[in-house]
Amino acid sequence: MASATAERQVIQLPVEPGLVCLRCLSPKRLRFEVEYGLERGTTANSFLFLPRNGEGEQIGSAAALLVHPPGASFAEPYLEQLAALVPSSTELQVVVSHVNPNRIALLHELARRWDKLRLIASNPGAKLLQDLWAQRKPTPAGEAEPPALPPLPPLTVVRGEDSIERPDGYTINLLSAPTPRWPGALMAFEETTGLLMSGKFFSAHLCSQDWAEANRSSTEEDRRYFYDCLMAPMARQVEAVLNRLDELSIRCIAPGHGPAIAESWRSLLVDYRRWGESQERSSLSVALLFASAYGNTAAIADALAQGVSRTGVRVESVNCEFTPAEKLLETIRSCDALLIGSPTLGGHAPTPIVSALGTVLAEGDRSKPVGVFGSFGWSGEAIDLLESKLRDGGFTFAFEPIRVKFSPDASTIKTLEETGTGLGRSLITAQRKAQRRSASSGGLSESRSNPAVLALGRVIGSLCVLTTRKGSGESQLSGAMVASWVSQASFTPPGLTVAVAKDRAVEALLHVGDSFALNVLASGRESGPMKQFLQPFAPGADRFAGLDLEESPGGQPILPDALAWLDCSVKQRMECGDHWLIYAQVGSGALLDGEATTAVHQRRSGANY
Repeated sequence: MASATAERQVIQLPVEPGLVCLRCLSPKRLRFEVEYGLERGTTANSFLFLPRNGEGEQIGSAAALLVHPPGASFAEPYLEQLAALVPSSTELQVVVSHVNPNRIALLHELARRWDKLRLIASNPGAKLLQDLWAQRKPTPAGEAEPPALPPLPPLTVVRGEDSIERPDGYTINLLSAPTPRWPGALMAFEETTGLLMSGKFFSAHLCSQDWAEANRSSTEEDRRYFYDCLMAPMARQVEAVLNRLDELSIRCIAPGHGPAIAESWRSLLVDYRRWGESQERSSLSVALLFASAYGNTAAIADALAQGVSRTGVRVESVNCEFTPAEKLLETIRSCDALLIGSPTLGGHAPTPIVSALGTVLAEGDRSKPVGVFGSFGWSGEAIDLLESKLRDGGFTFAFEPIRVKFSPDASTIKTLEETGTGLGRSLITAQRKAQRRSASSGGLSESRSNPAVLALGRVIGSLCVLTTRKGSGESQLSGAMVASWVSQASFTPPGLTVAVAKDRAVEALLHVGDSFALNVLASGRESGPMKQFLQPFAPGADRFAGLDLEESPGGQPILPDALAWLDCSVKQRMECGDHWLIYAQVGSGALLDGEATTAVHQRRSGANY
C-alpha cells in the first residue's frame, strides 16, 4: 500500500484568479471497477475558490469553497496541498456530489482539520451523508482502534438548484443531476467564466497533468469507454441532465476525472446524446434493480450492465433507495429480464430491496428470466433471501446467483461482463425465434434473399484465431476468438484490420495500446482450432485450457498448429454498426509452414458469418 500511495500525487493547476484545480494523479489503475478497464491511470479533480481579491489579498473572513473533493485514496498528498492554500482557521465550504465511504473518509479528515467546515449537498446526497457518516468497518483483531469520528458538520441542502454569490465576484450555480448510479450528484456552474464542473459526467479515467485535452480525438476512446461502462445503463436520466445543460452558457467543461474539455465540449454533448440514442433504439430491455451501501454491489451492477449493453440490449438501472414506487413498477412490468442486487447489512437486505422484491413477486412476469447478485463481508443472507423468494415464486433464473465477497477483482469483473453478455444474447435469440414463428408464412427472409446481401457473402477472408493476454499474476486476463473478417490495411507501417462484434468477450481486451496475436490457420488443418474456439464458453472460462501454447515476443499466445502468426498492437478503433473495426500494426511474426495454404471462409450470405 505504501508504494502505491507514493505513486500518487496532487498538483495545482491555476484556472482563473482565485480559482485552482487540485488534480490528484494516479498513473496506475486505482481500482478494479469496470470503468478503470483501459488501465491508463486516473485523475480526480476538485476545484478551490480562494477568498482573495484581484491582487491576491485575503478578503476579510470570507470562506473558501471546495467543489467535488476526492476520495481517501489521495488523502495524504491532497490534504497537504489544501492546507498550504487554506489555513485551518478559515471557513471551508465543501460541495459534495458523489457520496460513498471513500469520500466520507476524506471528509472526516477535513472535519478534523477545519473547525469551520460546512458541507453542501443535494437532498439525496444529504441523506447518504447522514446515513454513512458514523459508519466504519470493524477493527481487525490485534489492531489499534482508529481515532473517534468527528461529528457531522453543518449541512446545507440543495433542492433542485441553488446559487452561491461569493465576495471575490464568482457566482456558482449548483444544479442537482441525479442518476441511479449517483443519486446525490451536483454540478457546479460558474457564471462569469462559463466553467461547468460536471462531476462524473463527461469524465475519462486517464492520467494527465495537462489542464485540458489537446484535441477531441486524444480522449475520445476514454470518454466513450467511461460512458459505456457507467452512463449507458441510465441513458434516459443522462438525457434529462443534458437537456438542463442546454440552458447554460458553457465555455469549458471540467469533469471529475480526466482533463478539461475547452474546445470541443459541444461535440462531446452531441456524442453523449448519440451514444444514448443507440440504447433507446433497442426493443429489448433488462431491468437492473440494486442498492449499494459501500459501492461494491453497484460495481457488480456496472459490470453486468456493461456486458448486457454490448449486445445492444437496453439496460434500465433502478436505484431502489431513491426511485419512486410508480417508476419501479413501470420498469418491472416493461422489461424482458430482471436483475436484482443487494448488499448484506447486519445479516439482512436493506429495506428498499425488500420492498422492491415484494413488488417483483407481486407484479413480475414469471415467463421472463431473472438474476440475483450482491456483495457481502462475512455472510450473504440478502442474496439467499432474493434467491429463495424468487425460486419459490416460480421465476426462472438466467444464471446462478452471483456472490462477491467485498469488491470484485479484475477476473471477476470479466466474468460478470460475460454473464451479462450471455443474458443479452439469450434475449436476442429468443426474440428472433419468436419473430420467425410469427412470420411462418413460408419463403426466405428478406435479408437472406436480398441480392446485395447474397453478393456480400462472396467477400471472403482468411480463417484466423485472434488470441490475447493482458496483465500478470492474479489480475491477468486472456481471450480468443475465431476471426474471418481480416484484411491487410497498410504497407508502411505494416498493418491490418480485424472486425470484432461488440458482444465478443475479447473486445474488452482490444483497446488502443492493447496487444494480440493473429494466428493464421492452414487449409485442411483448421477444424481443430475452429472446434476449440467456436464452442460456447461459460462466463470466465479459460479459452486456452488444455492447449499447448507458445508465446510471441510480445507475450501473446501462439497456436503451434497455425500456418503463421503476427504480433499486433492496436492503434485505432472505429465503430461500424454492430462491430468494432480494429486497426493494428504488426510488430513481428513468423511463417510456421511454408508449404501450406491459408484456410478461407466461404459464405453463402452476408447476413451472418
